[in-house]
Amino acid sequence: MNAEIIAVGTELLLGQILNTNAQFLSVELSNLGINVYFQTVVGDNQQRLKETFHTALKRADIVILTGGLGPTKDDLTKEIVAETLGLSLELHKESLDRIKTFFAAMHREMASNNEKQAYLPKGSIVLINNNGTAPGCIIEKDDKIVVMLPGPPKEMKPMFRESVYPYLRKKTSNIIYSRVLRIFGIGESSLEQKLIDIIDNQNNPTVAPYAQEGEVTLRITAKCENEEAAEKLIVPVENEIRNRLGITVYGVGEESLEEVTAKLLMEKEITLATAESCTGGLLAEKITRIPGISKSFITGVVTYSNASKIQLLGVSIDTLNQYGAVSAQTALEMAKGIRERSNTDIGISVTGIAGPGGGSEEKPVGLVYIGMATRQKCWYSELRLIGNREKIRNITTLNALDMIRRYLLSGQ
Repeated sequence: MNAEIIAVGTELLLGQILNTNAQFLSVELSNLGINVYFQTVVGDNQQRLKETFHTALKRADIVILTGGLGPTKDDLTKEIVAETLGLSLELHKESLDRIKTFFAAMHREMASNNEKQAYLPKGSIVLINNNGTAPGCIIEKDDKIVVMLPGPPKEMKPMFRESVYPYLRKKTSNIIYSRVLRIFGIGESSLEQKLIDIIDNQNNPTVAPYAQEGEVTLRITAKCENEEAAEKLIVPVENEIRNRLGITVYGVGEESLEEVTAKLLMEKEITLATAESCTGGLLAEKITRIPGISKSFITGVVTYSNASKIQLLGVSIDTLNQYGAVSAQTALEMAKGIRERSNTDIGISVTGIAGPGGGSEEKPVGLVYIGMATRQKCWYSELRLIGNREKIRNITTLNALDMIRRYLLSGQ
């Protein structure tokens, strides 16, 4: 089955609101094994909306519209859909009662134009809105399925999950089920070379890499009658990929690098302290996003100036004079200093040139050193990064998190 998504709203065309609904629906429809070949955004204009909907009906089995179900005159979606399909709009008393109850619960008087939201195409399946006033609906006519959903994501997403997904699931014989592996420490091209035979010979499941800032995700996708059957196809491929990529695979699904690293710290009861210069506290901020990390994260300092490195971390003046603030030697002394002063199992430091200025031929923008100290040893990593200031700071932070993660997994 093929679906088309139509997002209705002039505010979307003007860029005042980001169209996250289309992304959400495309993912959900893909999981149902339904193809999405077209997405359209159309303003609150009667003629253009009519033309857009008419075109969608010609080329799709399922048309999903979001937005335009409000109480004002420029909310035209139901009217255009009903007119195009030759259906009348009828008052749905249950929906009207729910709208009245919604306003009463907020101790507000319902405006008369809100009644407009309770008028729905005759014969439609009414979708309850538990998060707002506008009900949605499903229409089956002439071998087509038309779904109308409210525009606000906080209303649209629950309505789709609660009502539309189960409805469409009954209409499809297969689902598309994916597992996403999250990978750090190898580029997309290098990863592809390691997996080229798997990628070239893919059928079901399919394997596709996607580059993101600082990392790569690998999506393994199977099309089957149910999740259990899809799992049986995916697991052998996933195991082979993990065998080849090893420790570079750090997570699955939506897991972030900071989440995985923080969980390892807590599970192993390892304490950590951070000393940052060019990242300005970003490393500590990412780590402290994770609930419960207070049992492992002890302290973090931002030592931006040489004086603060000396006073707070005990970095040697001689080291700074001889090697400079951006050097392996300074990074190591920063890591050792913060570990000793906080009495933690691990101290990690960051010093570098994030730009856009401050670089030289010897030490260009993007040169970063990450130092790490444990109770037994100290070591460092040198990075040569490119990009703007924000990108350099972010990728540096990811590398620091990965350095901690790898140590926790291997002890090296």
